[in-house]
Amino acid sequence: MGVRAAFLHCEELDQLKYPEGCPFNTSRAGKTLQTVQGMGWLSPPERFLCSPKPASDEELLRFHKQHYLDALKAGDRGGPVENAWDLGLDTPDCPLFRNMYAYTTLAAGATLTGTELLLKGKAHVAFNPSGGFHHAQPGSAAGFCYLNDVVLGCMALAEQGNRVLFIDLDVHHCDGVQEAFFDRSDICTCSLHETGKELFPGTGFAEEIGDGPGKGYTVNVPLPVGTYDGAYMNAFRAVCLPLIDAYDPHWIVLELGMDGLAGDPLAHLHLTNNVYADALELIAKKGKPILAVGGGGYHIENTVRAWSLLWGILCGEAAHDEMTFGVGGVLLESTEWHGGLRDRALISHGGQRQAVDHAIQQTVEKVKRLVFPTHGL
Repeated sequence: MGVRAAFLHCEELDQLKYPEGCPFNTSRAGKTLQTVQGMGWLSPPERFLCSPKPASDEELLRFHKQHYLDALKAGDRGGPVENAWDLGLDTPDCPLFRNMYAYTTLAAGATLTGTELLLKGKAHVAFNPSGGFHHAQPGSAAGFCYLNDVVLGCMALAEQGNRVLFIDLDVHHCDGVQEAFFDRSDICTCSLHETGKELFPGTGFAEEIGDGPGKGYTVNVPLPVGTYDGAYMNAFRAVCLPLIDAYDPHWIVLELGMDGLAGDPLAHLHLTNNVYADALELIAKKGKPILAVGGGGYHIENTVRAWSLLWGILCGEAAHDEMTFGVGGVLLESTEWHGGLRDRALISHGGQRQAVDHAIQQTVEKVKRLVFPTHGL
């Protein structure tokens, strides 16, 4: 029967959009919903669709500042925003647009709705593909992110002494989340991302390990350009799996950004969705309740296919049957394939592979040296 899993979405999330030309496309979540429904992977009572409610100002003020929320509301109305650039607003990646507050509060509210389902025991897994705005700071926006639903969800789950492990698989480093919990040990962050030497936001180096009581509870695995499935999985097995066992969280929060897939226009990794599926299977086998959010992914078709596959794994469907394995995906750097959910193996160039392997081995050794002793590893 699988686990009890909630898919967070509503029609309003489909209707509210970023301005034309902005790489962030809000249609991905609705298209993912259509795909999983077509696969028969959204059938009550075990797997159900849940309509979210917008995050209230009271909820948002647990992390964000009042003057910043006021600025977002002004932008929503189409009015001028004082000192917009100081707030990270009216930029190419965080433009001002009508209904921006309505969309961002609903997307953040979907994550909080999922959190509530988990806390009340109404679901073991909750997935909000419209969430994952991990760059937003208390008083500023960045990287398409206005309200940090990840921080809000982790804070809610960490109440009453619970340990939360946040694992971020998005290709960009989770700078907003890391900064929020840099000095805390009850919320541990672990991010696998393209190195900040090459990609926004320029943070997330292995030396960033937390501070004070949080020292050792911030874990970063920066990946070199050209990282391929095998190298990625080696890093994941070496760092993330031991960390899950040692930290033994009550809750796991996942950011499933799919901008690490080969062919994504905003990044430089060489991955197929198979590596994300394999990593998620290993996480799910730990049996912990999971709150999952979307994040990046700017090749729309590849992202939708990957999220659909990952939903199947989250809710306990077989991930290796004829419907999902070996019938679609990325082949020889061509990403225009619509035959199935799982990608075919992607050929990686030998010379680049050797350099990638060496760089990742060095990073893993550094991470182990810097943070593993904190966790008794």
